[in-house]
This record gives sequence, structure tokens and C-alpha cells, in this order.
Amino acid sequence: MPFATSMKDIIYYAIPVFALSLVVEILYFRYLKKHEHHYNTRDTVSSLSMGIGNVITGLVSKAVVFGALVLVYQVRLFDMNPGAWWYWVAIFFADDFSYYWFHRTSHMVRYFWASHVVHHSSQYYNLGTALRQTWTGNISGAFVFYLWMPFIGFDPVDVFIMQTASLIYQFWIHTEAVGKLPAFLEFIFNTPSHHRVHHGSDIKYLDRNHAGILIIWDRMFGTFKEEEGRPHYGITQNLESHNLLQIAFHEWRAILRDISKAPDLKSAIGYVFGPPGWSHDHSRQTSKQLKKSQH
Repeated sequence: MPFATSMKDIIYYAIPVFALSLVVEILYFRYLKKHEHHYNTRDTVSSLSMGIGNVITGLVSKAVVFGALVLVYQVRLFDMNPGAWWYWVAIFFADDFSYYWFHRTSHMVRYFWASHVVHHSSQYYNLGTALRQTWTGNISGAFVFYLWMPFIGFDPVDVFIMQTASLIYQFWIHTEAVGKLPAFLEFIFNTPSHHRVHHGSDIKYLDRNHAGILIIWDRMFGTFKEEEGRPHYGITQNLESHNLLQIAFHEWRAILRDISKAPDLKSAIGYVFGPPGWSHDHSRQTSKQLKKSQH
């Protein structure tokens, strides 16, 4: 399947479904549930605008990423057969495993958090929030977590397709309209309940449930947390702004500000590659420190 055709088909089918689902969710909460606190007009407009910006910046950045995948593929270890049934099973698990570690690292390393924080900056949890995406994720190097896939022989086109399929799956889990699903689904898959935990700013929910499609990675690597009551959404120090440039770049600006005030090189490196909340003078707290302070 040619790259351009395969990607266009997926996107063309997804966009109208996203738009219709968003409208249905708004109507559901406003007129059936009579709940006004699930959506805020300015917040939703900001989220949709960030999503549009992500698409625009992706026109260039995704070409660079695809080029990197193709370059690595030239020195691949194995020639795999995309026509074999096991190939698609293997690439599914490989992509989901890669996403878990990319996502987990994005919460543990400030450099990657600077891009990912955009997605967490809304204090609302709805299908609009799903579209609040970074403008800098690709160009800041998120793709490095996937380079091992073409290196062992997965076709770069197929890697891109799996990444797109994963993002499409993750759209529907950004909702409070769906409660807990049957236990066997909750045990295996990332669900709205699991992902609500991930978006919670409550200390007990910080840095939990990094799953893409499968929640099994969180269960295996000790980052799983069951939903225990409705979370408070957003980040520990919420961004009280709907300015798109502020949403997109506020953490990058904060990093530069911290570097400029760092007393030495070690501290400067810590402000870039340490965990979010790290400071050389202990004036701020990381998520681990916040959790320890609760006990």
C-alpha cells in the first residue's frame, strides 16, 4: 500500500468521526446530563486550535521523522515479510511498547515534558482535550523511541501507519461519558477510566497509566493506578491562559529561564534533562517528592 494513499485514507476517515463525536459528547453532557462543567468554550477552542497547529507543523516535521526512519531502515538487521500474519501482530506490540516508553519518558524527563505538557494543560477532560496536541514533539526528537523498529526490519511506512492507528484509538478514551468497562477489557486495554487517571493532577495519579492501546505495560512495569474517584484535571501548576503561544511554548520558555539562572553546568543540565519540578535549590518538587511528602 503506497504511503500517501494509506495515510490519507486513515486521516480522511478519522477527521469526520472526531468532529461528529465531539458534537455528540457536547450535546450529551449539556442536554441529557445537564452538566456544564465538562466543557468550556474557550478551552475547547484552544484545544482544537492546538490540534490544527499540530497538523500544520506536522507537514514538515513528519517528513523529517519519516526520513529518519527510512535512513535507519537502510541498515536493517532483518528483511521481514509484511504479508505474514505474525508481522502485523509483532509490529502492533512493538509500536505499543515503544509508545509506552516514549510516553513514560515524557513525564520523567523535562526536555520531553516540554512538548507533552501541552496535552495535559487543559483542566477539562473531553474529546476536545484529545485534540490538544504539541507543536514541537516531532522536531524535539520523540521519534527516537521508534528508531529500533525499522532497524530490526519493520517497514517505515508500516511504523507510521501503526503510530497513526494508536493515536486514533486514543481519541475515544478522552471522555467522562464512559464509565468502567467489563473487567477483562479494563485488564488488557487502555480505557477512559485508565486514561482519566493519567490526566489527573492529584498527587496519587501523577505519572500513572502511560499506555497507548494496551494497559498491560503499566501493569508489568509498575506504573498502573486504578481510578479512585473523579480526578482533578490539568497539571500541578495550571496554566491560566488560552493564548496558543503560551500553551505551546510555556515550558520551553521556563527551561530557558531556569538555565539562565543555573549556578553551574550540572544544574543547567538538570533543568533540561532532570524530571519536571527538579530544581538545584530544592525550591520546587518533582512528582516523586510530592508523593513522598504525602506519607
